[in-house]
Amino acid sequence: MSSDAPVAEIPGDTRRDRIVDDLRVHLGASLLDSLVKPGDDVWVRVEASAWRRAGEVLRHDMGFDYFCFLSAIDWLPSPYGKGEDDPTEPPPERDDTIRQGYAGGQTRLQLLARVVSSTDHIGVNVKCDVSDADPSVESWIPVYAGANWHERETHEMFGIGFAGHPDLRNMYLPTEFEGHPLRKDFPLLARMVKPWPGIVDVEPLPGGGDDEEGEGE
Repeated sequence: MSSDAPVAEIPGDTRRDRIVDDLRVHLGASLLDSLVKPGDDVWVRVEASAWRRAGEVLRHDMGFDYFCFLSAIDWLPSPYGKGEDDPTEPPPERDDTIRQGYAGGQTRLQLLARVVSSTDHIGVNVKCDVSDADPSVESWIPVYAGANWHERETHEMFGIGFAGHPDLRNMYLPTEFEGHPLRKDFPLLARMVKPWPGIVDVEPLPGGGDDEEGEGE
């Protein structure tokens, strides 16, 4: 092939690029980073202080009327290793670098929500950094009522507060339970006693025995 041949350009995604541009107009410097995958999806990361405002803009100004989900991610590599590690072998060396995925980040804990326009059939993933010192943001319930259950679960499992939420009681764990099981530094004793889901104990089938080995060969 001739070296003078033109290089094919990767097509852009005007609709998703416009979403980022419109959010930047409304949020200004509170929109910290973004990533558009043409023909696929869009991610934006906003300041924690602008979390509710981002939801308001997306719903009321930009037409993203359908709330999909809200949860959190703890990007901290587990200090307890992986369930598939062989406990009889020395622990492997691990990379403890925190990598926050699309649209970057500055903290180990991040909120992630997704909303969709039922008219344009296009979605947006919204992220924000949540600090360890003050793990809280404003609730999305006044904007998307469906966020209620999602925020309760996120509060229970990750310890993130949602200012303005009317009822952050636990749904799964006892009220007096201490800790947040989906944080990577929460010690899951069941995994420490017996690796999970890695090395599985294989029990013989009922009626099986050495005398049956090779049957059918």
